[in-house]
Amino acid sequence: MTGRPSYHPAVLLKIYIYGYLNRIQSSRRLEREAQRNVELMWLTGRLAPDFKTRSQLTKMALAAREAMGKRKLQALADRGYFNGPEIKACSEAGITPLVPKPMTSNAKAEGRYSKADFIYIARDDEYRCPAGQPLRRHQTTVEGGLRVHTYWTYICPHCPLKAQCTTSRVRRVRRWEHEAVVEAMQRRLDQMPEAMTRRRSTIEHVFGTLKHWIGSAHFLTRTLANVSTEMSLHVLAYNLKRVMSILGIAKTMKAMKLVGA
Repeated sequence: MTGRPSYHPAVLLKIYIYGYLNRIQSSRRLEREAQRNVELMWLTGRLAPDFKTRSQLTKMALAAREAMGKRKLQALADRGYFNGPEIKACSEAGITPLVPKPMTSNAKAEGRYSKADFIYIARDDEYRCPAGQPLRRHQTTVEGGLRVHTYWTYICPHCPLKAQCTTSRVRRVRRWEHEAVVEAMQRRLDQMPEAMTRRRSTIEHVFGTLKHWIGSAHFLTRTLANVSTEMSLHVLAYNLKRVMSILGIAKTMKAMKLVGA
């Protein structure tokens, strides 16, 4: 115990963000700056609001639309942001989401048919398999709060294409009750092949900038968890600078208040 007053976690986070924005990653350097830098004195001595974390695609997209004063908005994100309910919420809010679906099955890589090879027929609520057989709904379960339907056919054991389809007795296809929203988004992505290419090219300079910020030195922390946190602070600082350069300070503050509301 040093006898010094403790800092609220929100204040500590602000100190670290300030440090990474100004390329001051070292805790010792931050300690010195906190004692002589007027900006940091103001941060540590006057501000201590409750800290809340928000990472929802919908809320951030709504805040971005409000901050930019736009009626329409496309939310383009990487696979890591894919979330069915969030995509549905964006669509209902008038925001067009564009998020590639993660490939969670090894079937395609192992030379078998993937779910994309099964055609859903909405009129009959069934799937048509590559062999032309109908897969009908046999089961509905709730998984993680989502209603999921499962389709299959009992013809699988006698199908000549079974080896190319499944290693199980029958091939089962699972479908979220609002899968149509995800399928509509995929159709948009199929019609915009340049979208993700542009997204990837946009992100390339980010890594170059971050590497320049970090310099040739190694990370200051050890272990995967700590290094991940350190990298997250670098990315957060970069994103703040980027948003401020695009929207300006006033609109950035407005967006942050909307997300934190």
